[in-house]
Amino acid sequence: MNRLLAVVRRDLRLSLRQGTDSLMTLVFFVLAVVLFPFGVGPEPNILARIGSGVVWVAALLASMLALEKLFQADFEDGGLELLVLAPIPLEGIVLAKVTAHWLAAGLPLVVISPLLGVFMNLPADVLPVLILALLIGTPALSLIGAIGAGLILGARRGGVLLSLLVLPLFIPVLVFGVSAVEAAAQGLPAKASLLILGGIALGALALSPWAAAAAVRQALE
Repeated sequence: MNRLLAVVRRDLRLSLRQGTDSLMTLVFFVLAVVLFPFGVGPEPNILARIGSGVVWVAALLASMLALEKLFQADFEDGGLELLVLAPIPLEGIVLAKVTAHWLAAGLPLVVISPLLGVFMNLPADVLPVLILALLIGTPALSLIGAIGAGLILGARRGGVLLSLLVLPLFIPVLVFGVSAVEAAAQGLPAKASLLILGGIALGALALSPWAAAAAVRQALE
């Protein structure tokens, strides 16, 4: 466990030291949401109706920006081979790197989402559901994205390939994340959608480290 925490701390330090990827993710998220009113008009009722979908789509796309480099930097400098040879399971290393990725790129999206929800004229009583849905859904996006990040190692135009691989897998997270917020906006219980979203996240937690580790091993052979 201490070794896995060391991997998390190492990746977090690298993210904070470089800072560009995390900042770009956050800036993209904000700009993608802010630009929508310019395209559809500032009508409050329209913004409230599409607000949850806009925030979720922007969060989904923003979370993909840093996924390409989840393993790529270590793959290029040989650090990934050393991690594979370390006396800890590769699946644990993958989970540690995904945790660091979410803390650096996913958690800031959750933190700033209430402000963007207010900007999109979402009711105040809907914002807690939006935060909770993103808090459950964004780790699932990182876990699923790790599989794609492992599969594109060494590939040319990896960013385009990554999008093609993981976007279809992101759709269930998007659907139930938006449906939870929409249910709350209509005064209906959001528990069912949140539970399904939690089930997707738990399924990704159980399966993604194994699949991503297998993809990394294949890329290193």
